[in-house]
Amino acid sequence: MSSFRSDFRQSRDNRLVRLKAFNGDLVPNGHILLRSPPVDHFFLRRAAGIPESASMPRTTPALSTLLPPLICGTATFNDQYNPDPYALPTTSIVHEALSLGVRAFDTSPYYGPAEDLLGAALDTSFVHQNFPRRDYFLLTKVGRISGDEFDYSESWVRHSVQRSLERLHTSYLDVVYCHDVEFVSPEEVLTAVEELRRIRDETGRVKYVGISGYPVTTLCELSEMILRETGEPLDIVMSYANFTLQNTRLASVALPRLEAAGVDVVPNASVLGMGLLRRKGVPIGARGDFHPSPQGLRAAIQAASDWSSAQDIADNRIEKVAIRWALEKWMREGVAVGSKGDPASGIPWIREKIESYGGTKLGVSVMGVSNVEELEETMRVWRSILDGLEDGEKTALDAGRSVDDRTWSLQRQQQVTVLAEGIRKALGEWIDYAWLSPAPGFVNKRSAPAIPAPLPTPAASPDQVPKPALINGIPELRPRVPI
Repeated sequence: MSSFRSDFRQSRDNRLVRLKAFNGDLVPNGHILLRSPPVDHFFLRRAAGIPESASMPRTTPALSTLLPPLICGTATFNDQYNPDPYALPTTSIVHEALSLGVRAFDTSPYYGPAEDLLGAALDTSFVHQNFPRRDYFLLTKVGRISGDEFDYSESWVRHSVQRSLERLHTSYLDVVYCHDVEFVSPEEVLTAVEELRRIRDETGRVKYVGISGYPVTTLCELSEMILRETGEPLDIVMSYANFTLQNTRLASVALPRLEAAGVDVVPNASVLGMGLLRRKGVPIGARGDFHPSPQGLRAAIQAASDWSSAQDIADNRIEKVAIRWALEKWMREGVAVGSKGDPASGIPWIREKIESYGGTKLGVSVMGVSNVEELEETMRVWRSILDGLEDGEKTALDAGRSVDDRTWSLQRQQQVTVLAEGIRKALGEWIDYAWLSPAPGFVNKRSAPAIPAPLPTPAASPDQVPKPALINGIPELRPRVPI
């Protein structure tokens, strides 16, 4: 073990002991169980070893002043969530999203053909004629190659950025994350972050830099370490499956520490817990059951789903409740690490600013869909939530909706609250359970940088992209697992 990693772990253990007295108890798996204390950022920064003199200079303008609070995720453009991502109407999804006011797309080279499919959808006359590149945001990632291969080296970071630029048909990337940081060492993460910042400063091809992953304590530790080592906070930290009906550790555990570490924006992704919170259970793609959740948790969710479906309330399916609950709750609870970009409210877009509709930021969410119908339903829910905010009546009227839409939104909010409370009660001991990531015994099989074979080139058709060629009966694409 390197001295850097050993020192990091020792200092981390010492900081957790100090944090225990402030935050609550440490449970056996090392997670902190909060008792909702008042947030003291000075204490948290000092406990994390961040110098009091750290000025935390930010990239200008701050990402939180620009990024839209609703981001369209493309992890679903992959064979883990869908049997055949090439059969999905990906171009129609992207075009309809833009038409409905969505102004940001999240992707990754790890999501199989997702970057190519998104790039093909954006490189069309419809987009070129109606949506200038400066009017939408592209967020992608580096570092994760496959389920058990990671490369955070400077050379791979440069290669991955250049490949993403080509696939997405763009001259710059708005945000680049280090993908699933819990699988590599702290020094590897620091190396990748510094290289991304060098690209940002020297070429302008990357605008903002962040990290993503699953264990919220790891995201906090690395955010603190990066500020401590570089004097500059991360622009953005994305968590997934950690602010859902089942697990709200992003708010209870991570939020105070990420704020104290100067993180500007914290998007909440995978509000269904990677498809866990569905009446039909986890999604089964071309590679079968990928989900890391234990059978006990799945059984508890099925029981909670059955309870919800039996209630005499409209739209009582667990996935409908889970989506609205998480979007609405994080929109409010994630304000401190939210953003002021175009909220896709339905108002004709004129570089819309959220302060015109309530004077504050909104918590940022990432939503993935597999067809246009799911997209339209997501937008209906999102706009209904906006109608229910303070000054939501003005938003509804300006967008061509009515006062009745705001009234319905408030009524639906009450219904969802009742259903959510019942679902969480049914989940019992599984509330805030988090599976291990990485799993015990994980070994990174990446031994040396290598340039992978290119993905198949998408077809010119706006909705159909050819399947990858078979090599000895095996698809050309290597298996990939989205966040």
